[in-house]
Parts: sequence; C-alpha cells; structure tokens
Amino acid sequence: MTVVQRISFRRFKQFNDHTVDVNDDPLTLVAGTNNSGKSSLLQGFAVWEFCRTVLMAEKGPEVFLEGGGRTQGLGMGDDEFSPINLPSLKHLWTNLRAQKVAGVDDDGYTLTIRVDWTGANGDRHLEFALALSNDRLFLRVNDSDLQEGDPIPRVAYLPPFAGITDREERLPGAIRRRRIGEGLAGAILRNLLLDMQEENSRRRRELRGARTKLTERDLRDLRATDPWELLQQALRTTFGAQLIVLPFNDAYHSYIRVEIEKGVSEGHQFRRHAGYNKRDLMVEGSGFLQWLGVYTLATSGDVDLLLLDEPDAHLHSSLQEQQMLQLETLAKATKKQVLVATHSSELLSNTDAAKILRIRGTSSAYLRSESDKVGLLSGLGSDFSPRLQAIHKTKRILFVEGSSDEGILKAFAETLGREWPSGWTVWRMSRGHKERKQLVEALQSEIPGLKAISLVDRDHMARANVDRDLRDKSVQHSDSTLCLAWRRRHIECYLLDPGAIARCLGQNESDVRDSFAEFGLAVPPSFRDSDAPQALMDADAKSILRTDESAILGSPGRRIFELAKEISAADLCEDIRTFFQQLDSWA
Repeated sequence: MTVVQRISFRRFKQFNDHTVDVNDDPLTLVAGTNNSGKSSLLQGFAVWEFCRTVLMAEKGPEVFLEGGGRTQGLGMGDDEFSPINLPSLKHLWTNLRAQKVAGVDDDGYTLTIRVDWTGANGDRHLEFALALSNDRLFLRVNDSDLQEGDPIPRVAYLPPFAGITDREERLPGAIRRRRIGEGLAGAILRNLLLDMQEENSRRRRELRGARTKLTERDLRDLRATDPWELLQQALRTTFGAQLIVLPFNDAYHSYIRVEIEKGVSEGHQFRRHAGYNKRDLMVEGSGFLQWLGVYTLATSGDVDLLLLDEPDAHLHSSLQEQQMLQLETLAKATKKQVLVATHSSELLSNTDAAKILRIRGTSSAYLRSESDKVGLLSGLGSDFSPRLQAIHKTKRILFVEGSSDEGILKAFAETLGREWPSGWTVWRMSRGHKERKQLVEALQSEIPGLKAISLVDRDHMARANVDRDLRDKSVQHSDSTLCLAWRRRHIECYLLDPGAIARCLGQNESDVRDSFAEFGLAVPPSFRDSDAPQALMDADAKSILRTDESAILGSPGRRIFELAKEISAADLCEDIRTFFQQLDSWA
C-alpha cells in the first residue's frame, strides 16, 4: 500500500510556495471558504498524475528513476492538456505569470509539483516541472529518488459532476489508467464496472471449487472485501438498486452495457420490484450518476488516492452523511486514501475534527479539536452554516451521537404527547463530553448565555458511573453544559420491548421472545425500571436489532424508528422520562 504524505507546490495557482501535509486516514474532508484553495489542492494532485501518466506513456518507467530527472521535456498543445478545465494554460501559474525568474528558473521550467509518499520500499518522492512557451506546455521529471520496482501512487480526480458517455467501448488497462490520469474517469465507468464484475465472478469460481456453492465463511469474507460486492451492497442500501453488467465478448460486442434494477434489500438479499423493467444506467439522475462514479473509483484497484470535488453537490442533504460513511468504509476495505473538498456544514459538523483539513490560501492544517470547527463553519458564510444560525436563536444545544438517536427520541416524544422541543438545536457529534464542552466554550464567546446538554451512550462504561438522573459521574459538569449518559449500554436498549417488536413486524409476541432467547435474553416486567436486570442493561441491542438476517428486525433503517413509535407511553422505560425531565429543567 502506498500512502501519500504531502504535496508541495511552487507557482501553482494560488500556491506560490506551499506544502500541504496529508494524514494517512482513509478519509479527509478539505474545507475552506470560496477561493481558499480547496479545488486547487485537488487539481494540483490531478496535474501531477497527468504528468506521470503522459511521461510514462511517452518515455517509459525509467524516466522516473533517480538520476533520470531533468531530461528533455515533453511538449504538447493546450488541446492535449485534459486533467482540469482551464480557459488558458496560463491559469496554471500564480498570477498568470509563466515567465522565468532570473537566477531561479534559468531553464524556463517555472512551476513544480512534488508528491511524497510511503510505499513498500520506504519513503519516496517524485517532482514534475512545467514550462509554457508559445502556447505549448512542456513537462518533465524534475526530482526523484525512485528505484526500479518502486510503486508510484495512482491518483484519480473526479470534478463536481464527471459526465459519462452513452456508448463506451472496451478499453485495455493502459488506456483506462491514462483516461483516469487525464481527468476523464467518467469515460471509463462501464469498463471499471465490467472489470469488477468479471473479477468477482472469477473469485467466486475459485472459492467454490468443486462445490455447488460457497461456504458461509468464504461468502462472508468475499462480501467484506470484494470491490463489486462492496459497491453493490452500498447501492442496495442507499438507492434500493443494483447493477447488472451484461456479458461482453469483444468478438461481436461493440459497447459495454450496464443496466440498473430497483427493488427491496434485506441484508444482502435483493428482491426486484414486480413489473420493473431494467434500464440503462444513463437514464438515472445526476445525483445517482455522481454517486456511482464516486463509489466505483473508491472500490477500483486502479486508484490509490481518490480526489473528489464536492461529491455531495448533487445529493439531497439526507444522503450526504450516509455517502461519507459508506465512502470511508470502502476506503478502509480497499486500502486507499480519499480527499473530499466540500462546503457542506452538515458533513463538517458531523465529522471528527482530526479528519478535516482546512485550507486558507497560504496556510493549511488539520483541525485539532471540535472547537476549531466554530471558526471554520462561521467562515463558510451564513448560507453554509444554518445550524449556527439556529443556535444564535435558541441558545440551546442538544448533542446526540447520531441521526438514529435523534429519530428515536423524537418518536418517544410523540408517544408522550409532547412536541419535540423547538427551543433546542440538535447537533450530531460522535465525540465525547470533553470535546463537546470545548465546542460550547468556544461558541459562548459569540453566543452569550449558551447552554447545552451532552447525551451519550454508556457503552462499556461502568453502570455505577451514571446516576438515576442520568448524570455522567465520570466527567465534571459546568454551569453551561450538562453531561448525561444512558444507564443502559446505548439508546437501542430501550427498544427491546417484545410486544412492540411483535407489532412492528406483525408477528406473535411469543415468537419474538423465543428470538430473544437465542441472544441469551429474557425480558421481564422490570424492563421498564431504571434498575433493570444487568443482562438488559449491558445488552448489545444494536447488534440484536440491526445485524442482517440474524437480527430481530432483519435489517437496519427506518424500522428502528417504526419500532420506537410502537412502544406505548405506559411501556416507555423510566430513563426516557428522566431525560425529558432534564431537558425541561435545563431549558
């Protein structure tokens, strides 16, 4: 695995002389105001990849080896430069000035881009230099410490919407890699899908051997690691759809055909809607095609570093967070890095600060704490910080860990016959009490009188650390932030009501109780008490309710909220009522 560490620029766009360090995390969000340099950072990587691709094709891999640099440059016309769209090649240079500086650029090569990475053979770097003369672009290797056999990172850049063609021919691997390096990833989407599907079929045949079907273990491992399996499952979960790649034989097929069908997903099982006619993927909307392009490249073995410029731009806000979670999961499974430039305050608010790279013209750095987000989100402008506007109005924040927590609490509020408190702004944040308190303290300088309730799952914390009033005794409370924790392992533990589950699924309650027994659980009447049996307090309810076909609910999603609504007011656990009492008293 190759891991990019940094990229250094000289006279590239607004980066006159600048180095950007990159974390080795699978996912980095690149944030900043308009014209801060977010897109320029990604485009710099794309230009570097273009230079690598073109020089490899024209001069061979030996041009990259140590000592092979500063060879004669390769020239091309402006119509041959394709990684990014520019009105003129001069726009690659800082202040549009491509002329050499006396005593510095005597050879005429005035722009450089260098990438440093860690690979199988240690730390390596490769720098390209560019020159502009009479509207012709010249590029060459400027510096390298590569040895024969050293892998070079492969980079793919996907602009806000990379269109795909309606007719796509089968292309050899070298041409596909060149298209990616030229910024034309959309033109090879069907090729990548066909490659992935054929490799998946080959792996299945290999694992199956002489057997009629795969073993459970092989199937589970395949679903967890194979790019085609990962892509299809993400499609089923997000869009209720899956792809069908038609067989391709280059002896008589001219174009690759990929169709889409829609239906209902239950775990890894997919049932097509009755009467649904399959159709070519081109008929889908721009949001779907943008999503498909993103995830195909995220799973492709042809890419080490994926650069996405506002991939959320064509997606509804409800899909943005889900997109990032799935993208990070795929990046981890396929061992690649993903850099995402975004303006979305929703994504930035719900992403760990350590994964956010802030670009501010001549400076760049990862955020160090959640409180650093305040200045970032404020700087994005009022159009991009609706949550901060709401906090200015309410002066109250309710921190929860995820969207499911908020949905479950809203369902419980409805059951109790009370409106969801309009005087509170809900902020989803996976970090703990300490980071949330820091954020509140930073906000108080701009919003006097601000107060917050921080609510977390108990998880593996000792039961004795949480009082009956839900106060978390493991942290120090303040006048402005009340720190609460569920007395049970997590909020889903309050959904383990056999009667409600039976009503939600249309089953007999006795059958649900039998299912509980498979998890070693029994649910007595004391289930509603704050001091319930220890097994219920510590149960892994998320797995019991959500894990594929073996779970009580069969699959995650909106059934969790439907289940929460099935629990009657009389059956709501005491802790739930205590939480709303705390909310009222803190208001």
